[in-house]
Amino acid sequence: METNANVFSNTDITVTFEPCVCINAERCAKELSNVFRNSVIPWVNLDGASSSKIIEQVKKCPSGALQFYKNKEVA
Repeated sequence: METNANVFSNTDITVTFEPCVCINAERCAKELSNVFRNSVIPWVNLDGASSSKIIEQVKKCPSGALQFYKNKEVA
């Protein structure tokens, strides 16, 4: 069964989540629980921390299921 990626954005960044890639290490939820919440939907709340802290946490994802990119600035 194929699952579509989840996409979450704020003004600075966009975070994507691929559930089929996730190994459920729960590192994201344990280390930045204000953003990556396992008991609330939507489970990713980009207002829960600064974009720099979110980027730092996404880079720690052991499976690569979480990715990010910086949004283009509108002139």
